[in-house]
Amino acid sequence: MKVLLARYQVKPGHREQVEQSLARMAALVARDEPGCRLYQVLRSLESDDELVLYEHYEDEAALEAHRRTEHFQEIVEGEILPLLERRDREMLELVLG
Repeated sequence: MKVLLARYQVKPGHREQVEQSLARMAALVARDEPGCRLYQVLRSLESDDELVLYEHYEDEAALEAHRRTEHFQEIVEGEILPLLERRDREMLELVLG
């Protein structure tokens, strides 16, 4: 199981817009990506403009398939990235759970 942890530092005033885009993204992932076992978006309690994405994929192939989807390209690359000050990603491997 591959786990992606992504931290989005959203430009001030754009958090709600990014959250709406991520809600659309989550619905498409659930509908079209059987290799994605979990797709969660969390908001920091310490910083109003920080969001964390927590995603579980069956394997590396499922993660790569996710990145190649039309909805990833349109929503994440096209809509969300321009509204971020920073995006940090970390790949993890599930050990227990």
